[in-house]
Amino acid sequence: MGLTTAQVLQLAPDEPSAAAGRKLAAPRHWEHLGQSPEALWGLCRGSALYQVKVDLASFGYHCTCPSRKFPCKHVLGLLFLSAESSEALAVSEPPEWVGD
Repeated sequence: MGLTTAQVLQLAPDEPSAAAGRKLAAPRHWEHLGQSPEALWGLCRGSALYQVKVDLASFGYHCTCPSRKFPCKHVLGLLFLSAESSEALAVSEPPEWVGD
C-alpha cells in the first residue's frame, strides 16, 4: 500500500481523532487483522467489536462503530498500523464482511 504516517495524519478529521487513532495502532487492540492487494481489515476491540475495512482501490473505508467523524479512530488506527507495522496484517483472503 505504501501509505505513510504523515498521509494518515492528513486524513484525520481533527487532532483528537488522530491521537485516538494512534493509540489503536497496536496489534493488541485488534483481532483477525489482514490485508490483500485490494483491502485492509480487522476487528477492533472497544466498547464493542468493530469491523473495520479499507478498500485500497478506491480508498473507501467503513467501520461499524457509531462515530460521526470520518474517518473514525478505528479506521485511522488500522491505517496507522499498516503504515507503521504492515507485517502485523497477515496477507490472506478477506473475510466475507470485507466484500460487503
